[in-house]
Amino acid sequence: MDVVIVNESKHAIPRKFVEEWMKAMTAELKKRKVLSATKAKAELALVFLEKKPAQKINKEFRGKDYATDVLSFESMDPASLGELVMCPEVLKRQAKEHGLTFQKELGYMLLHGVLHLLGYDHETNEKDAKEMFDLQDSVFDKLLQGIS
Repeated sequence: MDVVIVNESKHAIPRKFVEEWMKAMTAELKKRKVLSATKAKAELALVFLEKKPAQKINKEFRGKDYATDVLSFESMDPASLGELVMCPEVLKRQAKEHGLTFQKELGYMLLHGVLHLLGYDHETNEKDAKEMFDLQDSVFDKLLQGIS
């Protein structure tokens, strides 16, 4: 997956980690036949925003007036998987709440966002939520084995 990172936040983004995580995640999703070879070659834009702009986008597109961890936007371009809009401030808070490092929380939410772009949804019903979170947790645990 060709990852383009746009950081419009004041927080440092661990680019090397993101690149390595995305490479490992792409391989694991292909192995599980969740990600096709074509989509594995697609471009993915990662946009990091401060809390206020992230809140504005969440309100505009989801009707929720707060900054969230990740928003997924599909692309009409077949060469693009889509765009993930992330808020590092929210990710850092969640990392503390979940007892994870910022990088691990970032990795978890990158996986979450990509699964949304691949058609998974946890907000439709309990069955779909279970399917998505079971897959997400299984892939996350596998990827954690590969990082220190």
